[in-house]
Amino acid sequence: MQHVLLGIAGSIGAILRYMISILFSTNQLLVFPFATVTVNLLGCFILGLLSSGLELMIKVEPKYLTAFKTGLIGSFTTFSTFSVEVIQLLQHNYYLYAVTYILVSAIFGLGFAALGLNLGKRLVERKRLL
Repeated sequence: MQHVLLGIAGSIGAILRYMISILFSTNQLLVFPFATVTVNLLGCFILGLLSSGLELMIKVEPKYLTAFKTGLIGSFTTFSTFSVEVIQLLQHNYYLYAVTYILVSAIFGLGFAALGLNLGKRLVERKRLL
């Protein structure tokens, strides 16, 4: 049953990522891969939020949390697309875009994960005080 849940959640995450890529691809002249940055930063934030202890307070079976975190968020975010897009930017001599993309992804990815963790911890503490 866990495999089925992971598959369903993974499909949902992939569809959501695809929809965001369509949303950002309305202007084909854009060189910078905003769609990939968006899904990866959002995924960092959500995973950080859930990994803060907040997931322990959510009244749902662990198999559903695993499906959400591993399946949905795992397929929603994409390191492989990030890697290929960096190489493509370099191949087309967009060096500044490539370096910016790497730095934005790494620095803001860590920042969004930390933001999610901190927000989650505050929510957990607030709930404990109530």
